[in-house]
Amino acid sequence: MSGAVGWKCSVLSAFGVVLLGCDASGAMPGAESGPTAGAPASMAKFSFFVTSLASMRELSQSPAGFGGDLRFGKATGLEGADEICRQVAERSLPGSGQKTWRAFLSATSGGPNGEPVHAKDRIGNGPWYDRLERMIAPSLEDLLHTRPRGSDPAIMHDLPTEDGVPHHMDGAPGCSGESCPDNHGVLTGTNEHGTLYKMDDAWTCKDWTSSGREGSPWCGHSWPRADSGLGINWMSARADGGCAPCVSLIEGGGIRSRCVGSAGGYGAIYCFALTP
Repeated sequence: MSGAVGWKCSVLSAFGVVLLGCDASGAMPGAESGPTAGAPASMAKFSFFVTSLASMRELSQSPAGFGGDLRFGKATGLEGADEICRQVAERSLPGSGQKTWRAFLSATSGGPNGEPVHAKDRIGNGPWYDRLERMIAPSLEDLLHTRPRGSDPAIMHDLPTEDGVPHHMDGAPGCSGESCPDNHGVLTGTNEHGTLYKMDDAWTCKDWTSSGREGSPWCGHSWPRADSGLGINWMSARADGGCAPCVSLIEGGGIRSRCVGSAGGYGAIYCFALTP
């Protein structure tokens, strides 16, 4: 899919939310795009990432991303999200799109006999590694903790993008020292056990098919938002403001608009390969 988005900006406004500046690549000003220098050539272990802001903008062909509608030309939101994962993986490391990728998303329907779909049942049993072959978790049991157990200490509290780039430490896109964009929110629809958060599709943007302002998509945090215990869980932390697409990377606290990304993020998703 074409990534020709052609915008250059310093401040944008969408759905009442202030957006940080971007260049034509969708990266933060001054941030490098593409794989991290020194990344391994092998794709053997690459099996986990958080979709980056740049990739979500490029695939959606919108500076605001997909919002809560992840169908991406497929019949269902889960199928579309899986395809987003596959394409993002392939763009980062050619050949890795041949693996079977799954989005860590739950849904109220789509399971056997119309039952719910639970994110933990979609992703295999591990182990999983990031783009730089650092351990995310050795098994599903280890993964389903507040922060993944057994994860490489360098990324346990800052789960990386498809290029192995962290979100919230010096050297990450837009970061300078301890000053970083607020980009922690990741769509999951999932509770702290890896299963559907609630049997109400308002929490899953109508099972990832809605880009309307209604809904309260449930999110995890790729990095801990607070040290109090609230907002630390990588798969289940809080609701976002709505299902409409938007990007909000300004620290401010709380929901600021009726859209995905309104409380610090851009509608990212977690992606896992069934086998490393």
